[in-house]
Amino acid sequence: MFACRLEHVMSATAKLGTREVIGPVPEGFRINIHVASGEVAGPRISGKLLPLGGDWLTVRRDGMALLDVRLSIETNDGALIYVTYSGSVDWGEDGYDRVLRGEAVGAGQTIRISPKFLTSHTRYIWLNRLHCIGVGEAFRERAEIAYDIYAVG
Repeated sequence: MFACRLEHVMSATAKLGTREVIGPVPEGFRINIHVASGEVAGPRISGKLLPLGGDWLTVRRDGMALLDVRLSIETNDGALIYVTYSGSVDWGEDGYDRVLRGEAVGAGQTIRISPKFLTSHTRYIWLNRLHCIGVGEAFRERAEIAYDIYAVG
């Protein structure tokens, strides 16, 4: 087996904004969820999430919710960092049917993501080289998602 270590890069919290329910499409059930605000903090980075991004979420017929997130971080010292990630959360075998009926789903389950960072700012260029994973959870009652993000080394 190959050696692997995880290094904490940041923790992130996002407040969710407007939801656009597109509805059933050939790939599943589509919901676009905008990011209203948020914060990131870690050993070498701190800042806020800009209210420009969101999650173009697709719930497959087997209940798996697939994330397609794009957003921007503005660090406390003014750097801009573009973040994209895919991910998934298992809403159960009946997750699609529950979403179709308009029921609340998604709270309490672990969300797994694979974030990628892009920036030209010299202080944060190290982020461009990372391969990361993250784990998190949605807190529906306060319209918030929280993640811990780690670099795989």
